[in-house]
Formats: sequence, structure tokens, C-alpha cells
Amino acid sequence: MKTLRTLDDLLSAGLLTDAQAAGADVVMDRYAVAVTPDMTALIDRHAPDDPIAKQFVPSPAELRHRSEERADPIGDNAHSPLPGLVHRYPDRVLLKVVAACPVYCRFCFRREMVGPGKEPMLEDEALDAALAYVAAHADIHEVILTGGDPLILTARRLHRLMTKLAAQPHVEVVRIHSRVPVVAPDRITPALVDALKAAKKAVFVAVHANHPRELTPAARAALARLADAGIPLVSQTVLLKGVNDDAETLAALMRGFIANRVKPYYLHQGDLAPGTSHFRTTIATGQALMRALQGRLSGLAMPTYVLDIPGGHGKSPIGPGYVSDYAVGADGAERFRIADFHGEMHVYPPRQGDR
Repeated sequence: MKTLRTLDDLLSAGLLTDAQAAGADVVMDRYAVAVTPDMTALIDRHAPDDPIAKQFVPSPAELRHRSEERADPIGDNAHSPLPGLVHRYPDRVLLKVVAACPVYCRFCFRREMVGPGKEPMLEDEALDAALAYVAAHADIHEVILTGGDPLILTARRLHRLMTKLAAQPHVEVVRIHSRVPVVAPDRITPALVDALKAAKKAVFVAVHANHPRELTPAARAALARLADAGIPLVSQTVLLKGVNDDAETLAALMRGFIANRVKPYYLHQGDLAPGTSHFRTTIATGQALMRALQGRLSGLAMPTYVLDIPGGHGKSPIGPGYVSDYAVGADGAERFRIADFHGEMHVYPPRQGDR
């Protein structure tokens, strides 16, 4: 099987009907499409609301743009001193080494910046300038490789990049954000794993998956190859209406991550990318889901629910609060009302006679 990239590919694979083709064609004129064989095989053609299909198959809903949506929803450009480099936080930078992905998610917050027609990867001159910037800023302790998906690089090119990062003594951590272990697991080869370790730094891979069905046997084997090599794994998930916006699905996904040695890290509120409003839940929905997961999952399996504040202001946790009604008692003690995972309220510290 091949990666599906054209309208004819999608029709031949049974992912679109003839009636859907015209609407999808208009979407594909604007936004990139790619569905890997692993994801194509997962899609249930008999389920009109299949959660895997929703993530990768183009829909006319993507042409509905809202006034609050923006081409750069998290404000990368406001913090980009050089092409391919984003320096939003004092101690870390994003290095966007490629502008291509193995799949193109229909909700992608960089959908206006990746895909055919964009520069496929950072040119050597721009990469050298970005690395020189990192070298000149001793307060940068972490370099996050993103794009696009950096794990579509060849093992040789990735090895060369990691070796260059190894020469930066103040850089302690290299983090790689990728869909590859899930959507194209065969790319996680021994040579690629060796390339990741060439930095001689603490290397983390942040694995993006949104539904428990994505953790196929092949994906689990790819994650094992990384974990067995001593590479810590964390997860990223986007909260998506119709894909994972129920507690049972999210709980199954987080347990699946833990079972495969992936620490749940972030649950993202959907960004204000153009044509993605049909995927976004309300923040209140996300907070209710986090409350439902609390107590249902161990702390090890709980992600942090976050929002990237539009305009380049960074991530903030937006999970539900459990503390309320601060007061100072007659005895001078501070007291709070705190909710347990059943939603019942308790006074802390307990007063005499409280259970």
C-alpha cells in the first residue's frame, strides 16, 4: 500500500464516495492531504463517524472559517528571530527542521505552513544560522525539534543534526515531537534510534496520538524500540469533538500510553487554526472530562490540560480547580474547601469533629 495523497487515491481506497469528491477536492486545493497505509488500514469504511477517518480524510467543514481563527494560531511568528526558530520561553527553543509530515491532520495548527508548496526542510544555511543562535544563548537548555515531523528525516540527516546539537554544551535536553511512531511505525528503525542517541543528551520523544485505536501492534512495537533504547517517551493529544471527547475514550488512550511506556503529558485544547471549528470543544467540556478522569486514572496516567494562548503568549494549564472558599477561622487557621474525585467537598485542615 502507498500513502494516499490525491482525490483518486482516496476514492480508490473507499475513503470518499463520488458524492463527497467535489467538496473534498476544494479542500485539497487549499490544505495538504496524506494518509499512511497504517492509518488507511485502521479506518472503518462502514462507520460514517469513524474517529480515525475524521482526523485524516478531508471534509467540506474545513472551508468554514470563523473570525477568531488565524493562520498562526499560537503566535510562532511573533517569537521567531530567524527562519525555522521560535524562542518563546527563556530556556528553550523550537527548531522547525521540516515542513512536511507523514500524515496531515485535519485539525493541524500549522496547516497553513506545512505540506506541498512549502519549503520541505530547513536549508543548510538557515539551519546553521539557527544553531549559531542557540550557541550564542547560553540560557537555552532545551531544543525542541518540530515542523512538520522531524522523524521523516533520514537517519543519516537526523544523525548529523543530533551531532551538531551535541556540540552545544549548555543544551541539556533535545525533545522531538512526532506522529511517526504511530502513523508510520516502520520508520522507527535501529538506524533512526541510533541517530536519536547521537546527541549524547537527554533525548525525549513526544508521541502524538488521539485515539486508542492508533496504538496498533506495529505502533506498540515502534514505541518499544524507542523505550528499549532508553529514550523516554511522553504523549501529546488534542481534544477533538467526535474523536476523543468522552471519558471512556480518553481513559483508554491514556492507559494505552502507560502500557507502552509513554507518560501522558499534554491534552491540548484545539487551537484556532482556520477551518477547524468543527473539531473544537468548549473549555468547559474539557474541564468536565478532566474531572471525570480524576480518580478513574492513576496520577501517572493523567495528562495536563493546556491551552496555547493565541498571539504567542504560551501554554497555560486550564484544568478544573479543586480548591475553593478560602477563609481564616476564629482560631487563626487557614481553611479551604477541596473537592475529591467524586465531587464531594471537604474542609482542610479538618475541624474538630470532621471526618
